[in-house]
Amino acid sequence: MRTLKLHCPANALPTLESFLKQTKEARIFRRAQAVREVVQGHRLQTVSDALHFTYAALRKWGHRFANQGVHGLVDRPRPGRPPTVTCELAHHLDRLVDQDPLQHGSSHSQWSCPELATVLARQTGIHLSRASVRDV
Repeated sequence: MRTLKLHCPANALPTLESFLKQTKEARIFRRAQAVREVVQGHRLQTVSDALHFTYAALRKWGHRFANQGVHGLVDRPRPGRPPTVTCELAHHLDRLVDQDPLQHGSSHSQWSCPELATVLARQTGIHLSRASVRDV
């Protein structure tokens, strides 16, 4: 099997090294590690076997990196309905859980999912089901 010849800029390795230090998502970190090995001249099959990627996936990430740089390693937006619970809403719910339910008009000293959903809707205007509140 041949070694994949990527046409990467001269600063590809330092760029990947700094990206590896900055990224926090494990999936993207693994992609960057694998692409770094390929850019260093290792064979695709060797890298894909060692890092448990399929050959086709590793080839795709290598080409994306060559064409788009480190931005090509990040997931593209998924089609479909956007999630109802955003990160900001989840953080708001986390802060709400840490507060005393009695301060928000509850008759109980512990939160229930329906009560959390009601208070969250009152504060943010976003109505979630109790299952969605439980899942967060």
